[in-house]
Amino acid sequence: MPQPMGGLEYTWPLIAAFLGGYLLGSVPFGLVLTRLAGLGDIRSIGSGNIGATNVLRTGNKLLAALTLLLDGAKGGVAVLIAGTWGPDMAVTAGAAAFLGHLFPVWLKFNGGKGMATFLGTLLALHWPAGLLACATWLAVAFLFKYSSLATLVAAALSALYAFVIPAGMVPAWQRLEVIAAMAVLVFIRHHANIRRLLAGAEPKIGAGK
Repeated sequence: MPQPMGGLEYTWPLIAAFLGGYLLGSVPFGLVLTRLAGLGDIRSIGSGNIGATNVLRTGNKLLAALTLLLDGAKGGVAVLIAGTWGPDMAVTAGAAAFLGHLFPVWLKFNGGKGMATFLGTLLALHWPAGLLACATWLAVAFLFKYSSLATLVAAALSALYAFVIPAGMVPAWQRLEVIAAMAVLVFIRHHANIRRLLAGAEPKIGAGK
């Protein structure tokens, strides 16, 4: 049975988990895939975001799906790898991957809005809450056709899902803290979308702009 770590013995693994998670999360798959496909810089298309919703505006559904999966995998893989060293490492790496997606060093800290990476991290930390959040996103997107609205509703409910369902690789209080913090950042990153939703000017899923 592993012995509890303390001092530097504990600090260095946390630093490694954070840096590894951040670097993994900061890979801008939407930008990389669209450039490889000869579609130019995704930041000059549509909303200028590097996420899957904006990649879909190029008209290439396959690239959008790949971006969604890879952005989600960043968070999930970071959690699962670091989680072999314990729940603290899992939470640290997952949160760092999410921050890496939002603020990638390679793009001058101007990254995506984070929902795919949020969901990937959530699925790895607490899969029942992750599945419910995905189902919530799909239901709201199907009913209202707004990706941003689906994101906001799913993010808002994710902490509740994680709180009421007793499962996952990390203690309830720990996962609730990190999930709630990520949800707040999702809302902050969607501030422009919130204004457009309130003004009735938000483009629907599949719209060209």
